[in-house]
Formats: sequence, structure tokens, C-alpha cells
Amino acid sequence: MPINSFDDYFLSWKPDKKNIKKPIYKSLAGLLEKDIIGGVLLPNTLLPPQRELADYLDINFTTVTRAYKLCELKGLIYAETGRGTFVSPSASNKITISLENTPSQIIDFGFVSSFEQYNSIIYKHLPQAYKKNSFPALLTYEDPTGLISHKKAALSWLEKIKCYPSIDNIAITAGTQNALTITLLALFSPGDYIAVDCFTYPNFITLAKMLNIKLIPIKSDNNGIIPEELEAHAKKKRLRGLFIVPSCNNPTTVVTTDFRKRQLAEIVKKYNLILIEDDIHAFLNSDIIPNYMGPMSRYAPDQSVYICSLSKSICSGLRVAYLIYSNPFRERILNALFAVNVKTSSFNVQLVSSLIMNNIADEIVTKKLETAKIRNQLFNDIFPYAPKKGHPLSFYRWLPISSNKPGKQIEDYMLSKGLKIYHSDRFVCGSTNKNNEHYIRVSLSNLDNDASLENGLRRLKIVLEKSRIII
Repeated sequence: MPINSFDDYFLSWKPDKKNIKKPIYKSLAGLLEKDIIGGVLLPNTLLPPQRELADYLDINFTTVTRAYKLCELKGLIYAETGRGTFVSPSASNKITISLENTPSQIIDFGFVSSFEQYNSIIYKHLPQAYKKNSFPALLTYEDPTGLISHKKAALSWLEKIKCYPSIDNIAITAGTQNALTITLLALFSPGDYIAVDCFTYPNFITLAKMLNIKLIPIKSDNNGIIPEELEAHAKKKRLRGLFIVPSCNNPTTVVTTDFRKRQLAEIVKKYNLILIEDDIHAFLNSDIIPNYMGPMSRYAPDQSVYICSLSKSICSGLRVAYLIYSNPFRERILNALFAVNVKTSSFNVQLVSSLIMNNIADEIVTKKLETAKIRNQLFNDIFPYAPKKGHPLSFYRWLPISSNKPGKQIEDYMLSKGLKIYHSDRFVCGSTNKNNEHYIRVSLSNLDNDASLENGLRRLKIVLEKSRIII
């Protein structure tokens, strides 16, 4: 029998006792997940204290604890010492970002493409890339980590971004997400903790949820993740890894300085963490960012996985990335790669490698950087009050907003006005937003030409100001 009467007592969540089956903790977790995903429990809702919910349901306190823990591992809820347990900001959203079927009348500032108009440069190179004498090697299971010729092209590309691995430590994967999946399956287990930037790559959040890996948000500043914050969590959370996007963080555009990379690498080594470095934007830094020295992983060479995708630099649809692993991880990485891929398609890699070795890739990058410069200037002209502390050539911008309405509500409102944007709620995991800061990410790369972007940005500004989403 419950100790207290709950007839007139407020609980933010009162699951129907009739729907709870055995095992009770799993059933309770399922009901909680259903109400969060279904929008019954809104983001940032304070859930009932575990003892009160246990009393209401007339079950053991530890049963509620186990149910909450299951949902926490899925990223649906988070706990703060002394404050309670809350629904995660992004829990009810489909936060994985992909190119959904956006109606043609909608101006899409959500998806960050890779300036697809320059794919036309690739078309005319196709006959040269696929010569008849190259076909036999492309059509077998041999060389599952990549053909030697393809790895030599990888070395050539990586040298441009000041990365100098051994050819024996390179595996070619089908893009960043594929490389991240292989890495997490190989080196992490359900229940492990990985530190991430307080605003981070949303597809990594989703992947971690699917694998029941807990992400711990770490505060950052204009130089990257704050070392003292990382170390504090490493001491108390039994961290297993650190995930970082140092060259242009998605979504904040922050560039991690070389000094900060050294500081973070020391913590990685001190606490025996696994560094996962997603360096998809490295091509934006070499010869552009002053004092750029190369990847962070070179400061923790025995504890790192370095991923360099060519999706943004060359072509997104080809789905090619280079996964560089430390020697201690070799066997586990290769086992996971074989289990997931068997082998990455050599056909796409052949085209990418030919583009690199014939300097066509350099031509594509040059045009993208020129366009990114023009489009960032357009954004600065239209939003002169927007922060300019991140990467000057980012393919997207991070715009502060004053509205504290739920992200889904703001996204839906903007969509009703013909504008697709992504709210910062998509990029958070756990209790990130303690300072009540809200943003929207604005893609600069998805519209075909500068005139369309300028018109779209002016329309975006009008809607944001009229609705008082920004002041």
C-alpha cells in the first residue's frame, strides 16, 4: 500500500499501474520512453522523485532507479545532483540530421551540404578514373581495408592536412558515420561513458543511444573543450573516451587551438581515455588557420582513432572516409570493420583516389573555400550582431536566439513560415543548457547560388525579428 495519498498530489508523470507488467523496471522504462517520444512529457520536464514515484506505484524504490537508469542510457533523461531527473531536451525529437524530402517551396537552412554545385567538376573526370585495366582489382573481396593504390592516395591527401600516419594503420570506410559505428562497436561497451562537447554532432548522439553508450557533455569556450571540465568528469564519471570535432565543431564552428589540443591530450593519456577525433573539416584549416599544426591525435598516438571524411571537402555522395587507428586498437578495429562492412566498395574509393592524385580534388576544395568566404560575408552583412568567433569559412553559422521555447516548437513555427532551420536542442545530450542559452544552426551551403542564399537570409532575419525569436 502507498504511504501517501496521491489524489491531490502533483506528480509530473503518473503512469497507469494497469499497464505495468513484469519485469517491472523494464515495463516502467518502456512506458516512460513512450510518453517522452510521444510528447506527453516535454523536454526539460522535471520527473517525479524516485521515492515518490515508487510510493505512488507501490513498488520498490530500486525498481524505479533501474527504470530511470535504462532511460538515461538511451539519452531520454538526465540527472543533476541536488536538482532531480529531467527529460532530455532532444529526447522527443528525431535528432539525426539527414537530407529529408524538403518541399521545394521551403528554404532549407537545416541540412549542411557540401556545395553540391561543384560535383559537376567530377562528372568529366569519370572516364579517366575508371579505366578498363583497373576493374579487376575493384571487383573482389581482396584488400578489405583498401587497395594499396587507394591508401597511397589517402597518404597524399592526409599530408595536405598535416596528418602523417603509417599506411598500415589506415582503413577506408564508407563515410564518417560508418567509421564511428566501427569505432564504437570495436572499442566501447554498453554503459560506457564518452565525453563530448556541450553541443555536438547529432548523428553521434543517435548512434550512442542505439548502442547504449552514455554521452557526458563538457563545457567549452572559444578555444574548444575546457580541460579542467574534462578532467573533473574524468575523475568522477569513469570516462572511457573523448569525442571531439576540433577543426570546426558541428554546430558551434569553434576551432580547437593547438595549445588546447595538447592540454586535452594530456588528460586523455593521464586517464587512459580513447580519443575519437572526427576531423571532417580539417581541409578548412591547413594554410588557413594561423599556427595550425595538425590533428590532436598526434599528441596521444597510442590512444586515438582519427577519422577524416571526404564528404565535405570533395563529394558527400561518394561516402569515403579514412579511419586511422593506433596499433593497440588494430585487431579490434579490423574485426569490427570486417563484421560491419566486409569491405568498403572500391568503386567509390577509386574515383576519390583518382581525383586526389590528379589534383582535381584540390580544384574542388579551392572553389568551395572561395564560395564559403563569400557566403560567410553575406551572413555577416545581414546578421551583423552574430558572433564571429568561430571558423571564418564554416559551411554553417551558429546564431544565438532569445526565445526559450522548446526547439521543436521553434522549428515547426519557422517551417510554417517557409524556412527550415535546426534548433540547438538537436545538438545537446543531458544537462547541457544550464546557462539557458539557445541557438539555431544556419546552413550556408545548401542553396545553389549566392543570390538565393542572400534572399533566404533576409527572409530568415525578418521572420526571426518579427516573431521576437531574436531581439
